[in-house]
Amino acid sequence: MDADIIYKTNAILGEGAIWDFFNKKLYWVDIEAGVFNIYDPATHTNISYPTNKRVGTVVPVAHNKVLLALEDGMAFLNLPDGEIEYKLKTGIHHSNKRFNDGKCDADGRFWVGSLTMGNATGDNKLYCLTPDFNLTEKLDGLTISNGIAWSADKSTMYHIDTPIGEVSRYDFDPISGQIANKKVIIKIPSEQGYPDGMTIDSEGMLWIALWDGFGVARYDPHTGKQLQKINVAAPKVTSCAFGGENLDQLFITTASCEMTEDELIQYPLSGSLFVAQPGVSGRGSFKFGS
Repeated sequence: MDADIIYKTNAILGEGAIWDFFNKKLYWVDIEAGVFNIYDPATHTNISYPTNKRVGTVVPVAHNKVLLALEDGMAFLNLPDGEIEYKLKTGIHHSNKRFNDGKCDADGRFWVGSLTMGNATGDNKLYCLTPDFNLTEKLDGLTISNGIAWSADKSTMYHIDTPIGEVSRYDFDPISGQIANKKVIIKIPSEQGYPDGMTIDSEGMLWIALWDGFGVARYDPHTGKQLQKINVAAPKVTSCAFGGENLDQLFITTASCEMTEDELIQYPLSGSLFVAQPGVSGRGSFKFGS
């Protein structure tokens, strides 16, 4: 199966795809350009909001507000005027790090990881931000903290550490937000790409964007086996999210960074938005504070 191009652009590092079911629009970011985007499938238009900072990811808050994980803290962005309101400043950028991918759990807590800019190290973390803006460390010793998802019964959390190619599961307590009992369930060989963003479908299968892998693949978290792959006409595939009226469309972001001039000529759609009909539906995303 091949993904279709829906919005041709040259995002440097398109990321953070998430479907806002209330507004029926796709939110995504260009991390390195410092831009938050809203793509409207009904009109095939994209509106961009500059943040003037690297922006790791975005989650919905209300019909007129989103929460951004900026390189130096957490901030609301109000719609449609684009006004940014910092709610929490951090010093993460002073150690050459920034926030990366993340999502909210069913109780409205925002889980977001970090990476070290310029190289992969083993001293990054996964954080959890509560609705009262208390930020705590949940995991450490990570190389690049990336995609995250939860099972429908809220008992399991899945998390990606990109450069080592691992997807792990944790026992998850939805009341306290505590995680325990790590188990590596998927190990992706580097020749197939590196696991980046992730979402989960209505059957409990994981969909993982493959950096340098030209696609998004579906994996069974119980066996670790790849079940399906959607091919994308760009090598740097970064994130994916189910959306659309019936949550049966898979939206896919890509990047144009870390590519040679020849590669950019060969893959001119790098940095664009794609969509596919994978034959299965997803689950709605959760809002911060919901």
